[in-house]
Amino acid sequence: MNLRFAFPALALLTIGPGATLLVHPAPAVAQMGSAQSFDAYLETLKARARAEGVSEATIERMTAGLTPNDRVILLDRNQPGSGTSSGFPRLSPYIATHVNSERINTGRRVYRDYPGALAAIEQQYGVPGAIIVAIFGHETSYGRVKGDFDLARSLATLAWEGRRRELFANEFIALLKIADRGFARYELVGSYAGAFGNPQFLPSVYLRLATDGDGDGRADIFANRADTFASIANYFRDAGWRRGEPWGVRASVPEGFNPDLYRHRLAAPVCPRVHERHSQWKTVREWRSLGVTPFRTIADDTLATIFQPDGPGTPAWLLTGNYRVILEYNCSNYYAMSVGLLADEIVN
Repeated sequence: MNLRFAFPALALLTIGPGATLLVHPAPAVAQMGSAQSFDAYLETLKARARAEGVSEATIERMTAGLTPNDRVILLDRNQPGSGTSSGFPRLSPYIATHVNSERINTGRRVYRDYPGALAAIEQQYGVPGAIIVAIFGHETSYGRVKGDFDLARSLATLAWEGRRRELFANEFIALLKIADRGFARYELVGSYAGAFGNPQFLPSVYLRLATDGDGDGRADIFANRADTFASIANYFRDAGWRRGEPWGVRASVPEGFNPDLYRHRLAAPVCPRVHERHSQWKTVREWRSLGVTPFRTIADDTLATIFQPDGPGTPAWLLTGNYRVILEYNCSNYYAMSVGLLADEIVN
């Protein structure tokens, strides 16, 4: 998610040719951050970057004029909590706003405009082009909304603040390593929490999985569609996407179907509130024997879980392991369902 805010009394920080970033004054943040001063903590980050091979020139241009950003800390601390098993919002209103006609039609245009690139990527990585385009659409509205926070400032602020210091310090160092590959500071902007580019990768994810999709020697996920598509596909392959398997299919359940009979006995170690809403895993053949009927073709030996997000009497889905891969990108049933449904609409 990309958040854009406008505030009064802003200063301007020049970070590259013809580019400026809005800089919020920082007096209030000193009350919220680490006991160590921001400048002192920044020196420890710079020392670590040097030790990990980042050039002095890159360190200096990426840290010049840095001050803590109080708005970033407030945004990080005010993230909404997760739902409870007794009180999840309904899925259907979310789908209505996130898989709407504008997003579908734009996705179809993108899909039609890059048939060769998407087909080649699907052949190489096994990830359908429609899934790749759907991620692109959900993350940045097909490249239109990518965030405008100075990533160096945001990540240094969050590392200094200390609530998740190790995470954000690692991301700050990863960002400097990206800059050391020739990216200017004015290019390295994104969400307040450090995600950037068309696929909204964190810096560490960029270093691990960003891919040169057109053979020019540079993985440009900011403006290059081929690199963006290949990088998303590489992420999905790394997360375990299974070639030729759908993410899920609509299904009918028999009257009186009791999902409580098929609940998981074990809690998921990651995102438990998301996964607790899914049933046990069974083959499609086993679900058929219990009266569950898929609306589309899916192999009988495919392992699947039943998901009826809005309760008895509402639409149900058989979800495969590839749905779990979408959850690796963003651990939310609302997100993953909307990506899958958007991808289906794009190719219809």
